Amino acid sequence: MSERPAPRLAGHALVEALIEQGVDTAFGVPGESFLAVLDGFHEHRGRIRFVACRQEGGAAFMAEAQGKLRGRPGICFVTRGPGASNAAIGLHTAFQDSTPMILFVGQVGSDVRDREAFQEVDYRAMFGPGTGGFAKWVAEVDRPERLPEYVARAFHVALQGRPGPVVLALPEDMLMTPTDAPVLPRVEPAQAWPAPGALRALRALLTGAQRPLVIAGGSGWDAESCKALQRFAENWQLPVACAFRFQDLFDNRHPLYAGDVGLGINPKLAQRIREADLILAVGARLGEVTTGGYTLIEAPRPKQKLVHVHAGAEELGRVHAADLLVQASMACAGRALETLAAPPSLPWTAWTQGVHADYEANLEPPPAAGALDMGQVVRTLQRVLQEEGREDAVLANGAGNFAGWLHRYYRYPGLHRAGRTQLAPTSGAMGYGVPAAIAASLLQPQRTVVALAGDGDFLMTGQELSTAAAHGARPVVIVADNGAYGTIRMHQERVFPDRVSGSVLCNPDFVQYARAFGWEAARVTRTDEFEPALRDALHSGRATLLHLKLDLEDLSSRATLGAIRAAASRQG
Repeated sequence: MSERPAPRLAGHALVEALIEQGVDTAFGVPGESFLAVLDGFHEHRGRIRFVACRQEGGAAFMAEAQGKLRGRPGICFVTRGPGASNAAIGLHTAFQDSTPMILFVGQVGSDVRDREAFQEVDYRAMFGPGTGGFAKWVAEVDRPERLPEYVARAFHVALQGRPGPVVLALPEDMLMTPTDAPVLPRVEPAQAWPAPGALRALRALLTGAQRPLVIAGGSGWDAESCKALQRFAENWQLPVACAFRFQDLFDNRHPLYAGDVGLGINPKLAQRIREADLILAVGARLGEVTTGGYTLIEAPRPKQKLVHVHAGAEELGRVHAADLLVQASMACAGRALETLAAPPSLPWTAWTQGVHADYEANLEPPPAAGALDMGQVVRTLQRVLQEEGREDAVLANGAGNFAGWLHRYYRYPGLHRAGRTQLAPTSGAMGYGVPAAIAASLLQPQRTVVALAGDGDFLMTGQELSTAAAHGARPVVIVADNGAYGTIRMHQERVFPDRVSGSVLCNPDFVQYARAFGWEAARVTRTDEFEPALRDALHSGRATLLHLKLDLEDLSSRATLGAIRAAASRQG
């Protein structure tokens, strides 16, 4: 039994519980509803810090990035009503990305509950599991002596099975009440290993295949399990693709790498998936983007044989009727797969070599229409980081066509070699990249952090440049500016060619904008200007924004605006 501590405010006890769970940084926007917690951060300021952000959406994105980088729940504090509403975007991202995260929401006092008090919201109704997309568990802590219990349970729920976000509402009067309740010990998630019978069945399916393909994705992986997955692929000579925005799970320079299965997929990889006779999905949720709108891997019954390995029992069989369902934590899955002995000869060696050759051919960018070539920009970024000895750099991005160049041309080193190097929202949330990069720079200051953002994407959370300046973050942010919501313009041209509505942007001077926050900044208008500007940014030791002015004609990594419009006009 733990010795009971001297009574202290419940808000202080909450901070102590976070420290016990290994939390050293929490993100948020302060509110009067949780003043006792803020005072707890001050009381324990030598062991934990509270990073005050400029908007709750940015704070929640930072916490989500924290969960991705560390594999433990990212922590975010917001106030009631408007604060929680703003944080919903980060919560939704954590849910769709299967990222462990805990959102603490200051709540109105219990003495005024259910009167529609100032900023009052029922968070169980707002975020509860019944919403199907915000949180795994939502609760309100009404008694201070049970606060440590709720915190420990929140960590368990966030980490176990399919990881995801949890919401705890904290009534203001409860946080101000003294309690002598002891905090509970550090939570470690229970791990599930595949059943031996499932592994035998998987081996039988593999030995009967002619064109197998692995799709790796999801969260919960660690370095050893990723390394074991690579050894499994090598033993069986299996091509390995990565699910949408999980490209850093497998070494992109490995001869078995097949590319990423997401938006803007290599058409040859898409055809390979259709032609495969066995898909082994390990950790990937097989959502709409990864399955090409449920056309590459059809729902409910795929044309290929399908083996689905996933940590969440509730996810298995929910969308796809697979030939084999295997529940296993990702920390265990790779290790288990590695134990499967391969036969002495395999019939698909030429298939595997062809899949990788398709990936290599996709790395050559076509000529750009304008003076600034984003394909060459990303290739230069890769080369410079390698030459500078920064291969473990963290790359962050939000949502928009600009991300297609990064996903297509950047080659991630693999989690087992460099840790998490890709921070990107599978939810498609705009504005994610800048806050994620700031969080990464604060949490891992020894690493280089680069964010790629579009002009529309950047201004969703551009105010967080202030957070970086206030707390000493030093990312390099590259803003690709074509004066448009590029993805929307692309879809408009496909459906309603030459009828532009709502997708044109009026932008500020991004260089002056960044300098106003104390950042270094430079403008780049030609491809040959990018490398010196990037090297200056990397060597400056300061937060830096590079403003890349693009021609709108270069609308995506695969097609120009003119080509999209012409194709739509031909169709009619």
